[in-house]
Amino acid sequence: MSSLLLGGLVFVFLSAATATGMIVRGRLPDHHLSSESKDAIRLATAVVGTLSALALGLLIASAKSTYDNAEVEMRTAAAQVLLLDRVMAQYGPETDKARHLLRELIQKRLSRGWSAETTDDASGSALGEYQDIEAVQGDLRSLSPRDSVQRSLQTRALDVSGMVAETHWLLVESGKEGLPWAFLAVLVCWLSLLFATFGLQAPANPTVLSILLVCALSVAGAIFLISDMANPYVGLIRVSDAPLQSAIERLGKP
Repeated sequence: MSSLLLGGLVFVFLSAATATGMIVRGRLPDHHLSSESKDAIRLATAVVGTLSALALGLLIASAKSTYDNAEVEMRTAAAQVLLLDRVMAQYGPETDKARHLLRELIQKRLSRGWSAETTDDASGSALGEYQDIEAVQGDLRSLSPRDSVQRSLQTRALDVSGMVAETHWLLVESGKEGLPWAFLAVLVCWLSLLFATFGLQAPANPTVLSILLVCALSVAGAIFLISDMANPYVGLIRVSDAPLQSAIERLGKP
């Protein structure tokens, strides 16, 4: 489910809860809405309101942490790719094929996006861009160093290629993360209860209705931000791939 759709559904639920509270208000006996009754309702919903605020705060903190980690992972991936290319360049022309495969790998991932499927549905095998990094490592293992310098560079290149492969898969798997839907469903139920009590107690005039709708829109906006930041490689708020774009411009150069 897209973040915009999720935010829109939350807004609809909260607006419907408010309308339901107002409808129920008109059908309740007057003594059910006395000042003592309203005080009791406020005390009871204060607990739910506190829980909702804590849950929203935890979700926002978790989404922000996920987004920040994704930014670090993207910059780390770009740095490792550049380092691997430079180590192979120092080895000599024997690594030209591996360097070309490395550049193709980054280009494919940028063109497909980080949320792309990792396997072919028909064969069940890894897609080409996931085999490329293994091909790079295979070419590096097949090298025959002529001296200790090349042997050291080969070892270093294999170590860095392993880190590139690990970071590569980490980026892909991070793109599959999302919100804890059960937690979110409970939170929306709490918020709906709160807005229903707002409608139950509030007078039905344009000013109050406008404020309640703005509040519902604000909460829906918060859910949208949480959902979008929890999926940092897709959506409207996504991690920039500028570090990898910059890395591609430097790959393959002498």
